[in-house]
Amino acid sequence: MKSGIEEETAPTGLLESFVRFGIVGLVATTIQYALLIALVQSAGVGAVPASGVSFAISALANYALNYHFTFRSAKAHVSALPRFTLVAMTGLAINTMLMAVMVESMEWHYLFSQAISTGIVLFWNFILNHRWSFREAPSN
Repeated sequence: MKSGIEEETAPTGLLESFVRFGIVGLVATTIQYALLIALVQSAGVGAVPASGVSFAISALANYALNYHFTFRSAKAHVSALPRFTLVAMTGLAINTMLMAVMVESMEWHYLFSQAISTGIVLFWNFILNHRWSFREAPSN
């Protein structure tokens, strides 16, 4: 059960949760893009595998921030983390598939392609995390 202080600061609506999710996403995306650029430009890693690696690493920060800041979840990590991981893995699959199509098939610039992929995965992840990963079961 949450204390009165936590309840007062918890997101109250879908819009507020989405704004918080967007802020967290900006932090995670900054981590992802910095790693992506470093891997491609400095380490010579291909854009598609570099995108996957950077996405996975940024997901760790994303979980912690969404758990504590976005959703102010009291759900046990043993329940929330596997759900978040499943959502992140499906987001990673969508991201990687989109990157492969746009970079390798369409020959678009990898950063432009990543921006499009990020926007699509943002909505996917928010909906599933809001409705499933961090949502507490209603009490009877």
